[in-house]
Amino acid sequence: MSDSAEWQPLRDELRRWTEAERKVKLWFRDDDAIEPTPALDRLLSLSDRFEVPMALAIIPGPTSEPLAECLAQKNRITATVHGWTHQNYAPDDTKKQELGLHRPKEIVLDELHRGFDKLKALYPSQFVPLLVPPWNRIDDALLPHLAPFGYRAVSVFGLAKQAPIGLINTHIDIMRWHGVRGGLPHAEIIERLVEELQNRFDGNEEPIGVMTHHLAHDDLAWGFVETLFDETAGHAAIEWRPVGDFIH
Repeated sequence: MSDSAEWQPLRDELRRWTEAERKVKLWFRDDDAIEPTPALDRLLSLSDRFEVPMALAIIPGPTSEPLAECLAQKNRITATVHGWTHQNYAPDDTKKQELGLHRPKEIVLDELHRGFDKLKALYPSQFVPLLVPPWNRIDDALLPHLAPFGYRAVSVFGLAKQAPIGLINTHIDIMRWHGVRGGLPHAEIIERLVEELQNRFDGNEEPIGVMTHHLAHDDLAWGFVETLFDETAGHAAIEWRPVGDFIH
């Protein structure tokens, strides 16, 4: 266990869950996989060491056999569709988006269809029919068209709202994206995680999603993932679940 006092609020909240004999469901999503890298190896080794299942959001356009071969024996890893090329088509003065209506809808949907089919073929036993939109953004007008391609759910960021397809969202982002890139201070992430746990204790049954980006991690980010698993894997109040468990 970590000795750091900044993790104490999480321990205190989990003790409350344990005393109430309750469990919370967590799932782990890592974005932007394309090929084997030392950073991906490091992430996979943490999954193995702590026996935590992970969903990799794989960018279908540029990915190929090497990644599939790297993951083939990793039975805790699932493959999900991360857009098509993770390319931004939004104007410079707006938030980045690949899956918007900045291009003809038919083109965007065709890419999502191809991405689904490509990853399903590359990962016959590890694929789950989940779309992870790049930058966690997708135009609502596209959502009703996903099911015919085989998609069963979408994963963006924040508490789930009503949608024409299942939502399995992430709620904890460990990264600082503005200014100097890298992991957020641990105390800041823990504060957010405790808020999500309190929300679940009060009755929201949505699983808590933790989002990472292995290619962007610095020592602070890697340290958070390792300590999080150390604190929670095997904990009486925590169930780390594969994302496929939440897809109906």
